[in-house]
Amino acid sequence: MDDEFEPEGQPPESGRVPRGAWTAVALAAAGAALLFTGIRGCSEPPGGGYVAVVAPASVPAEKYTTLAQATTFTSIPAAAPDQDPFGVTDGMVVHPMTPQIVYVSPGGKPIAVLPTTELGGPTWVPVVQSSPGWDQVLLPSRPDRTTGWIYTYGSASGSLMVRSSPYLIWIQVGARKLTIDDSGTSLGTWTVAVGAPQTPTPTGRTFLLALLAPTDPTYSPLILPLGTHSNALSTYGGGPGTVGLHGWPNPSVFGEAVSNGCVRVPAKALQLLSRIPLGTLVMISP
Repeated sequence: MDDEFEPEGQPPESGRVPRGAWTAVALAAAGAALLFTGIRGCSEPPGGGYVAVVAPASVPAEKYTTLAQATTFTSIPAAAPDQDPFGVTDGMVVHPMTPQIVYVSPGGKPIAVLPTTELGGPTWVPVVQSSPGWDQVLLPSRPDRTTGWIYTYGSASGSLMVRSSPYLIWIQVGARKLTIDDSGTSLGTWTVAVGAPQTPTPTGRTFLLALLAPTDPTYSPLILPLGTHSNALSTYGGGPGTVGLHGWPNPSVFGEAVSNGCVRVPAKALQLLSRIPLGTLVMISP
């Protein structure tokens, strides 16, 4: 979230880029992700037998229309906080091919709808926990590091595309370092710029939310918004205070705490980040 990054005037329901300055960039590395196959939502425990799948609560049409869209522009106060904000997942990410109702718990209260698109591109979110017939995912909305459950059993599984990202992005705020891992092997570590003391970069696990390219770039050819927001700024430039990764024309900032919360990265790191699948986990440690 730096300078002109924040989009303006975006209606929460649309999930699309609010002004002509941005276009969605195709995900170059999508083919590298492995598609999971097989039946999901039924589980056989080590002792044998099957665990019953909890059915989702019924959502009447009039209730569905009142649910908030789970986007970077919305707040979902009823969402449950992430119980393991620094835990590494197995890399599973999901894309809703149709809008998915998000529940506070398996079989619990419906709290939001996860749309198919986010900021002009496909919505991909990481799975942080699974239960028979359900996946718990990180949400891109405020409050930060909140979660919701999506029903995945039976016919519902056909509405989700499921893949595995082998990548993990580590950001060490105190050390001003960014590391990209591929299946546990480091692809490189770079010195970066992080949030200034009065506008710190938020910590905890989040994910790559979108890949954007300004049609008339001023400070970065690409911007990767994350599923997290500034804790110091409720809004910025008319937008919701979304934090992202992006480049910077002056390399003297790398190693400094000078941004409005975003992480400024060198050109080589930005190029590599642009090829990593959306939904990939980003771990931001103090």
